[in-house]
Amino acid sequence: MHDEGHHHDEYDEPEEIEAYCVRCKQTVVMVDPNPVWTKRGAPGTRGECEICGSTIFRMGRTDAHRGMVQPDTSQFKEIAGQSRKGKGRAQNSYAAYINSSPDDSQIAGQLAEDLQKTGIATWYEANDPTGEVSWASGVHPALEECSQMVVVLSGAALDESEVEKGWQFFRSERKPVFIAQVEACEVPDDLRRIPRFDFSEDYKTAFRELVQAMASQ
Repeated sequence: MHDEGHHHDEYDEPEEIEAYCVRCKQTVVMVDPNPVWTKRGAPGTRGECEICGSTIFRMGRTDAHRGMVQPDTSQFKEIAGQSRKGKGRAQNSYAAYINSSPDDSQIAGQLAEDLQKTGIATWYEANDPTGEVSWASGVHPALEECSQMVVVLSGAALDESEVEKGWQFFRSERKPVFIAQVEACEVPDDLRRIPRFDFSEDYKTAFRELVQAMASQ
């Protein structure tokens, strides 16, 4: 006998989320809602306006956040504090984003560690506890908070689209970018005028010159 009163979870419709669209100047139903987190660790939802298709956002936790682990964003708050403290000061109290391919993890990790020792706060992906998180801005918080970037340039880095997206974001924000070249490879046109330091032959000299260049910004 068929139980008409039995409730099937697989037929549940997704939660309908409304948000205000600045372009349409009205509250609309969000299309393709995606649970995200702000750089301060607060839950929210990002999607599209059903009328104009522009991106809309709504703060707050939804059913889609259930079972998701809230990311630890304390490191980004520390980076933001270092970046702000460095403004207008002549000491190494800014934050550097180490942008590299996973294939270059050894030298990128060493570079991040050595910069930390000089007093430069660094963000390096291998030390990131947040893992695969969808961020509200669509950009990793470290890219927003760090004041400078060091691109570990190699053939492997040139094959990584995320590496290019990183330096393109920094350039669009007019934030300083430096190149730590670890092997011979073609330098992309977008980076040809960027200060470049050869780490493939003499690490100590290249590192010293890199730190001096970063301190002069």
